[in-house]
Amino acid sequence: MPARVRHRALIVVGALVAPLAFAATALAGNGGFAPLAPQSPNAEGIQQSYLFISAFAFAIFLLVEGILIAFVIRYRRRKRPRNMDGAQIHGATKLELAWTVGPVLILFVIAAFVFAKLPTIQDVPAAAAGSENLVVDVTGTQFTWEFRYPNGVVTIDRLRAPQGRTVELRITAPEWDVIHSWWIPALGGKMDAIPGTVNKTWFEAERAGVFQGQCAELCGLYHAKMLASVEVVPASEFDAWYDERRAQQEAGTSTLGEELYEGSCAKCHGLQGEGGYGLRIAGTQLVSDEQAIETLLRRGGILMPPVGRDWGQTEMNALTAYLKENLGG
Repeated sequence: MPARVRHRALIVVGALVAPLAFAATALAGNGGFAPLAPQSPNAEGIQQSYLFISAFAFAIFLLVEGILIAFVIRYRRRKRPRNMDGAQIHGATKLELAWTVGPVLILFVIAAFVFAKLPTIQDVPAAAAGSENLVVDVTGTQFTWEFRYPNGVVTIDRLRAPQGRTVELRITAPEWDVIHSWWIPALGGKMDAIPGTVNKTWFEAERAGVFQGQCAELCGLYHAKMLASVEVVPASEFDAWYDERRAQQEAGTSTLGEELYEGSCAKCHGLQGEGGYGLRIAGTQLVSDEQAIETLLRRGGILMPPVGRDWGQTEMNALTAYLKENLGG
């Protein structure tokens, strides 16, 4: 085979093999090319839609690139003088109709599939016999996720949920805050937390484990620190924790104060109160003055948002007690 022909053949083969390599990477789910392995029925619907659309996109890519390469080779200049135009081809009516009707049909098939899948992704399943859906209020604030359960239990940045039970999330943000976006990739799609508006999503975890996520909406300077996780445990273990955590909160012995500090304060003021983006608070008079702390949290400061404006007294008492005990000097 002549060197020039061999060189061209290698280019053609490389152009066709490279997409296959990227497709294999995408299907393997590494490198961020593909969704994480779904652990909830709604996440499975999202992955199926992704793979269905990707198959069409990949097929069209191969078709277009293949035709492009074929045309480059078939209609190359050869020995024609540089100043001479190539053969002019007109009147390919069937071809023009094909490349018009084909994409319309493809888009119709994709739209039909997606709209058929959408209810399984979006609609919250009805409660099973003998079991109610667990409804959790999710509030996003700069730069914290707060989870409030029906029995009054509150957790920060980590949601605990029972395995195999539908968890309905009612997601919002305070009216004084900005837009955030709830996203745990393995358990479903993104859902915006919009001030003054309640959006709903759900998941039903198929296995126990900890699933990581983060705010998916640029919400301020420390957006990258607005992480979230869902800890899924067996249903019996969840029920025991659910009752125990409530009793601890009522008695003032839960870890809520520490969670509030790490989620709402430490991201700006440092884990030890040593300061960072926010001022140093460790050992200051402020942390020993419960009334001053509450006023600051509810009203905010010059650069500090009123992170505690909507807190109940349980949260406020837990945080002020934690500050006094651990950072009061």
